[in-house]
Amino acid sequence: MKLSYSSISIYLILCLSSCDSDHSLNNDIVNISPTTNAPCVNGFAGIYPCHNFDLISHISLSQMNANMASDIWGWTDPTTNSEYALIGLDNGTAFIDISNPSSPVYLGKLNTASVNSPLRDIKVYQNHAFIVSEAPNHGMQVFDLTKLRDIINPPQLFIEDAHYNGFGNAHNIIINENSGYAYAVGTETFQGGPHFINIQNPTNPIAAGGFISNGNDPYSHDAQIVTYNGPDSDYTGREILIGSNQIEVVIADITDKSNPVTISTINYSNVGYTHQGWFTKDMKYFLLGDELDEQTIGFNTRTIIFDFQDLDNPVFHTNYMGVTSATDHNGYIVDDIYYLANYRAGIRAIDISNIEDSNLIEIGYFDTFPSNNNVGFDGAWSIYPYFQSKNIIVSDINSGFFLINNPSN
Repeated sequence: MKLSYSSISIYLILCLSSCDSDHSLNNDIVNISPTTNAPCVNGFAGIYPCHNFDLISHISLSQMNANMASDIWGWTDPTTNSEYALIGLDNGTAFIDISNPSSPVYLGKLNTASVNSPLRDIKVYQNHAFIVSEAPNHGMQVFDLTKLRDIINPPQLFIEDAHYNGFGNAHNIIINENSGYAYAVGTETFQGGPHFINIQNPTNPIAAGGFISNGNDPYSHDAQIVTYNGPDSDYTGREILIGSNQIEVVIADITDKSNPVTISTINYSNVGYTHQGWFTKDMKYFLLGDELDEQTIGFNTRTIIFDFQDLDNPVFHTNYMGVTSATDHNGYIVDDIYYLANYRAGIRAIDISNIEDSNLIEIGYFDTFPSNNNVGFDGAWSIYPYFQSKNIIVSDINSGFFLINNPSN
């Protein structure tokens, strides 16, 4: 099994002393009230450093009977418009009803499919959650999220609705909701490149091939996959993959699942570990995070920005340097705001409206790890900023679930 550098680091630092095989819910701790309603005043929301973000609620790891948190995603029930958080834990996936943001309800957990692991990733398609982990022999769990509508006496222990075993471990999963395909990356198949799965019938996932880049490294740590509608008219309507492949970024046309094609690759100076990136709304630029450059090179948090207006000839555009030395992790874009999970520096919100002029400005933050802003693998793992309510959910490795918002929204 091939593990990324970050997987190994986080596992050794945070999990060796705490991972166990206890999959049961602990009903003695679930009634602890979450921290709620701490406005950002004079730079703090309670104990948490902040700027332009209030703390609405918090649920600890102990309340979810877990030792670590990893990925987070969201689901909005199309029937009720209720919002839910889905958070990866070392021993399973937790589901939280956030319809009342200041009083979230931990509904329960879907246990890991094999053994515990600090790496668990979740995405959503057609009211189903698709869950992978770096736990060996885990495969992909499929869970019908509509089961969360009428939970009595939470928390409950949930059971998966389908299982896909075309691979064992996976580092991450990406879904293109337009095409109805899921892409598991970092598996033992296709040299770690994307493993294609047809999920158009969510409870009957079907293997659909895979992709091995002809660049310098086929192993994808993460990716974004879109039905392309950007400035390069050569690829309009094509299914395009942007892979973060450890030492380079790979652009590929994967429309034809039987014949995926590498379009181009690009690298950059001072590579540490090419980790994860996201398109701007107009698909002109791609913002990339390198997870190890702050540690190996020694500068502040760096976001590398590429000009992708010609997918055959991507070029470096500029670097954005953050205000702390913290390690960066997952970043997502909503309109002109780049939301970055910045590990020990928490969540940073960056205005990218003047990205063409290389003028990016931090406009807010919420620090879920108040101890320090140093390099390291603690704190904010990921963020989901796509709810209609504009509430933002955060997973913190050490502290669990946070719900925050910008009161000006």
